[in-house]
Amino acid sequence: MSTNLDIINHSNILNMEDIFRAQKKSFRNNPYPSAKERINHLERLKPALLNNISMLTEAVNKDFGSRSYDETKLAEILTSLEGLKYYVKNMRKLMQPLKRKTGILHFPSVARVVYQPLGVVGVISPWNYPIFLAMGPLLGALAAGNRVIIKMSEYTPHTATAFKRIIAEAFCEDHVAIITGDADVGVAFSKLPFDHIIFTGSTSVGRHVMRAASENLTPVTLELGGKSPVIVSDHVSMSDVAERVAFGKCINAGQTCIAPDYLLCPTNRVDEFVTEFSACVSKMYPNMLNNPDFTSVINKRQNSRLKEYLDDAKDKGARIIEINPANENFEKTNKIPITMVLNVNDEMKIMQDEIFGPLLCIVPYDGLDKALEFVNDRPRPLALYYFDYNKSRCEKVLKESHSGGVCLNDTITHVSVDDMPFGGVGDSGMGSYHGPEGFKTFSHTKSVFEKGKINGTKYIFPPFGGVVHELLYKKFLK
Repeated sequence: MSTNLDIINHSNILNMEDIFRAQKKSFRNNPYPSAKERINHLERLKPALLNNISMLTEAVNKDFGSRSYDETKLAEILTSLEGLKYYVKNMRKLMQPLKRKTGILHFPSVARVVYQPLGVVGVISPWNYPIFLAMGPLLGALAAGNRVIIKMSEYTPHTATAFKRIIAEAFCEDHVAIITGDADVGVAFSKLPFDHIIFTGSTSVGRHVMRAASENLTPVTLELGGKSPVIVSDHVSMSDVAERVAFGKCINAGQTCIAPDYLLCPTNRVDEFVTEFSACVSKMYPNMLNNPDFTSVINKRQNSRLKEYLDDAKDKGARIIEINPANENFEKTNKIPITMVLNVNDEMKIMQDEIFGPLLCIVPYDGLDKALEFVNDRPRPLALYYFDYNKSRCEKVLKESHSGGVCLNDTITHVSVDDMPFGGVGDSGMGSYHGPEGFKTFSHTKSVFEKGKINGTKYIFPPFGGVVHELLYKKFLK
């Protein structure tokens, strides 16, 4: 017997399929929007965001139970608007065909590369930054001239409803559409024959998305996260390290795919870091329980997962340092204080899984080579952070480690540099978006070879063994 949920899911899936067909048809009617059209499409999003800041921030706050309004403005709306400005400013340059050399063998001829819209792009966005991680792919896909369907996370229903409303006011569904629904709708979404799918989320779900997309030979971009390390050098100012790591770890209560996951600290400086980090966090959040600046863990499921990590680590010998300056009781809430975990080992779940919350593991090391060996023995992370003002050591870390991106002497801010690609490598993902790479991700790079009336190639046509053939062999077969 079908339940109400089954009926709703079935209806959502049928509606999604109708929208997909409508977008396919709409794209065929305008397969190469002009720069002016694309700029117009992007600029529709500016008033949609600016005129609805209060609605969007409140929706995110409801979904989290407590989400800092300023974090939503800074990390989601402001960054989205900056990305929009970037593509508007650089649109004509990005669309410009690129000349390529043909070589003497093909004389006389010309060659160029043109960037052609793919068609209909599917975006599967996560719950942790529901606006920014929907807007980022949307901007790149629209800049490249595509139609877009976005599947919002079922864990942020208020935000999905609000975002769907503002997108519907700016675009017809045959151009940009928002899909809501639970995991069954998400599975059906990933099975549609999109021209490209971009997924942001966990590695395990990313594998399912890639498997489903492979049935249609749909190319995918996967942004998957991982355990992003911080390496602290022997020589850097620990106060600089502490305040910058605190910002990267505390924003959104650590529920960030590029949040510092564990920190490799010289053994003789661990106590110094603990002291400085505790002071920085306490200054940012002198109290946390009823502090609107301190974001809650999204739901009970994630809260329980994080507490299980702490219990497991404690049972296996870890030292837990909770930063709770007002000594508040968080038991009946989904808020968890920023917590350092010391004396960790690989048997602990907290050192095996991406933390994705306000917990930070501290790992002592002796010698930079040992720190790099520790990082390189593990799956490649989405981000790596190294603190050191020495250029040669920084260069060593860059050359001898692999990660999606790197910040030197900072954390997480590289994601908001619009002219740089953002993406993972290995277990942390494949492909990238933002900047020129985002435009190219959502475009087909088409090579165009052109000849005029003169055809120099005819001189090598059969019958073979002529003078031209001999000259070619002498010139090039050596």
